[in-house]
Amino acid sequence: MTRVLAEAAIEKAFDVLTSENHGMAMRGGTVISHIKIGDFKSPLIRCGQADLGLFINRMNLDIHGDLMKSGGEIFVNTTTPGDYRSIDAVGLAKKAGSPVVANLVLLGYAVKGESLFCSSDVIEKVIRRISQPRQLDLNLKGFQLGLGIN
Repeated sequence: MTRVLAEAAIEKAFDVLTSENHGMAMRGGTVISHIKIGDFKSPLIRCGQADLGLFINRMNLDIHGDLMKSGGEIFVNTTTPGDYRSIDAVGLAKKAGSPVVANLVLLGYAVKGESLFCSSDVIEKVIRRISQPRQLDLNLKGFQLGLGIN
């Protein structure tokens, strides 16, 4: 998801900077990605500064929700209602053929909500360009399920 968003920003000729923290992922923890688009001074997003949050795991909202600014938009992969927009991204990804595209389902849902800096056409163009040929159909299907197309 990080690469798709970064490539979409480049496609739109925006300045973009990404940073990922993989350390604990090797022990079953979470990968945290920061994406800054536009004018920025540092690679990380400070507490209370994130405009948008895409949470693949509902539990991570409890841990990293403090990054969100007041009024920021939050999209969460969950069936549990809350003060965020929710979608069963894993369930839809399984419908697409693999739970690994849950991130693209969630991304499609955020694009559908018109919360991103670009349209679904730009994201789809990037998915087509960067996906491995054997994964392309699955990736597109996951994204489209998030958009509510399929």
